[in-house]
Amino acid sequence: MDWQAFWLTTRLAVLVGAILAAIAMPIAYWIAYSRWRWKFLVEAVVALPIVLPPTVLGFYVLVALGGRSPLGRWWQSLTGHTLAFTFEGLVIGSVIYSLPFAVQPFAASFAGVDRRLILASSTLGASALRTFFRVIVPLSMPGLIAGVALSFAHTMGEFGVVLMVGGNIPGVTRTVSIDIYDQTQALNYAGANTTALLLLFLSFTMLALVYGLNRRAGTTWPWKHS
Repeated sequence: MDWQAFWLTTRLAVLVGAILAAIAMPIAYWIAYSRWRWKFLVEAVVALPIVLPPTVLGFYVLVALGGRSPLGRWWQSLTGHTLAFTFEGLVIGSVIYSLPFAVQPFAASFAGVDRRLILASSTLGASALRTFFRVIVPLSMPGLIAGVALSFAHTMGEFGVVLMVGGNIPGVTRTVSIDIYDQTQALNYAGANTTALLLLFLSFTMLALVYGLNRRAGTTWPWKHS
């Protein structure tokens, strides 16, 4: 068991989950309540990482973070190196890859809030921001918990994107999924099995917690209800 890779992956998943909790909420809110006729194009872009091959997404993220891109040149001028093949680059790639796993449950939960409650809050003089945090967020909590949990679990198991963006640098970009691949390539099935079982246990535990919390809230998969 490569504990260095495990703790690096855990740190990556926690950071990605926290970042997505912040940036996915406004995107999901806009998707849930916007009446723009071309909104479906934004929804398609957000959902694209679900169907796009990880190597394709990883390639374009790698290009965007490299020394020839504006972002890569800017980062290099600040730090002396590009974002590619760094932990920071892994965070950016993972946020993009896991974005739909947060946005879609968030948006479905927001859309499921009774519009009459939102209208009542507005009628009583509450601002849109206050209504969001005092009415919409509490009523959408099952979906928010599910989105964060799925983003965390999805990041823990990433392979294609992290390999393309970060490579396989021990202690810097080597995640548990890459470690499993390396162990399998070396015919060390016992080592690969140990790490795989740990990921299996963590994934099952995460989903069981989501199901348990949502069952107490009166729903199973909150983003399937509108």
